[in-house]
Amino acid sequence: MSAAVIIGASGGIGSAIADALQEEGAFATIHRFGRSMEGTAHIDITDEASITAAAALVAKGPAPTLIFVATGILHDSTAGPEKALKELDPAWLARVYAINAIGPAMIAKHFLPIMPKSGRTVFAALSARVGSISDNRLGGWHGYRASKAALNQLIRTIAIEERRRNSSSVVVALHPGTVDTALSKPFQANVAPGHLFDAGRAAVQLLDVLDGLRPTDSGKLFAWDGVEVSP
Repeated sequence: MSAAVIIGASGGIGSAIADALQEEGAFATIHRFGRSMEGTAHIDITDEASITAAAALVAKGPAPTLIFVATGILHDSTAGPEKALKELDPAWLARVYAINAIGPAMIAKHFLPIMPKSGRTVFAALSARVGSISDNRLGGWHGYRASKAALNQLIRTIAIEERRRNSSSVVVALHPGTVDTALSKPFQANVAPGHLFDAGRAAVQLLDVLDGLRPTDSGKLFAWDGVEVSP
């Protein structure tokens, strides 16, 4: 049996993903990493040394066949998604990019090489429909939209390279819908009835999507219902 790795397992979706995998019992080991976790379970995706240490721990075996990156930032206590161009702040933009795009790329850099070179493997990262350029009709949320678009492009590029290493690999971005977590809490008022998912339901939906994907789906963005989201 192989291992699964959940990055961001202290968050709502990440924790639910890890719990669902634990309940399924398909993996010999489930590694849970998170920024607020202690000891060897701690990871800071803005610190490459922290990522390197986590990958070295996982590399001791068994080999991981699932890496799920469930990290992301939309707002914090100091700032939130910009509603207008005049609100753009370079420090906030850099932070959003560091967490939403650069962090997952660094995870891929250090974790993909320790995954098997043959057989089905899955690397998935949480993205968002608002990262779709063609789907952007409302504007606003400049940093979040752009950082997720950057993540989607990175996933596409990483998938191409990983396919050369393992032709059976699946590297994808996932849009979980609006999930009842701290990330979406301030923005739930306009969510249509029945479209605010609890974390447990979101986890099962995303894992079901991953189960149905094939190597030909690698490099794409898929929504919680399995439908591909256009770039």
